[in-house]
Amino acid sequence: MTSSALGYSLDQTTPVDSGLQAQIVALDAKLRASLGLAGDRTAVGVLDLRTVRLALVRPDAIDYAASVPKVGILLAWFARHPIADLDAPTRHELGLMIKQSSNELAAKFSGQLGLKPIQAVLDSHGFYDAAHGGGIWVGKHYGKGTERHVDPVGGHSHAATVRQLVRFYLLLEQGRLVSPEASRAMREIFASPDIPHRPDRFVKGLAGRGLEVRRKSGWWETWSHDTAVITGPGRHYILVAMTRHEHGAEYLEQLATAVDDLLAGRPN
Repeated sequence: MTSSALGYSLDQTTPVDSGLQAQIVALDAKLRASLGLAGDRTAVGVLDLRTVRLALVRPDAIDYAASVPKVGILLAWFARHPIADLDAPTRHELGLMIKQSSNELAAKFSGQLGLKPIQAVLDSHGFYDAAHGGGIWVGKHYGKGTERHVDPVGGHSHAATVRQLVRFYLLLEQGRLVSPEASRAMREIFASPDIPHRPDRFVKGLAGRGLEVRRKSGWWETWSHDTAVITGPGRHYILVAMTRHEHGAEYLEQLATAVDDLLAGRPN
C-alpha cells in the first residue's frame, strides 16, 4: 500500500473524489436501468487504494445483510483470542465460514463468542453508529437458535451499510483490526487458497482477469450483496455493493466487471 493509503481514514466527513464519484453514479444508474432496479435498491462503495479515491452511492442506507456480517464474527474471534489459538483446524473452519459462507460454522463460533460480545467488538471498532445510519450488526446465530437482537436503526438481525463495510476492509488492509498480526491472519483467512470461491457475483464478473479476490458475499430471498478487496496488475481496490432485487446477482456481476475496467483504465 502507498503511504497515502496507509494513513487514510474513512468516516462520515471523508470526501468522495468528484471524478470517480461521477463515474460510479453513472455506472450504477446505467446498470439499474438495464436490469430494472429502482434507485433505492442498490448501494455501492469503491475505494481505489492506489490513488486513495473514494466513491459512494447511498453509503449509510442500512439493510438486511444476510451472510456479510460474518466478517464481524471473524473480527470478534481475533479480538477474543491470542494468535497462538489459531491452529490449522480453526483457521480452516474460519475460512469455510468466510469463503463458503458456512452457517453451521458461523453458528459454532458465534455460539462460543456470544452475540452481545461480538457486537461489542464491532461497536468498539466503530462499525455500528446509530447516529449515522447504523453499520455492521450481528444479532442472531446463523441457521439456528432463537436468540435475536435487532439493530436499533433498521430493525434487522444481520445488517450492514456500505460505508462501514468499506471501512472494515480499509482497516484490514492497513493492519489496524485488533493488531497487525491479527489483521494479517484475517487477510490470509479471506484468501484461504485451499477453499474455492463460490463462482458468483463479483467472482464471476472478475473471472479470467488474473486477480486475487478476497471477499465475503451474502444472499437471501431478493437480497444479494458482495464485498471484496481486489488486487492484481495495476489494481488494489475495495468494492462493496448491496442490492435488493431479483436481478441483484446480475447487477453485482456486471458492476464488478465495469468497475475493474474503469480502474484498470480500459475503455467501456
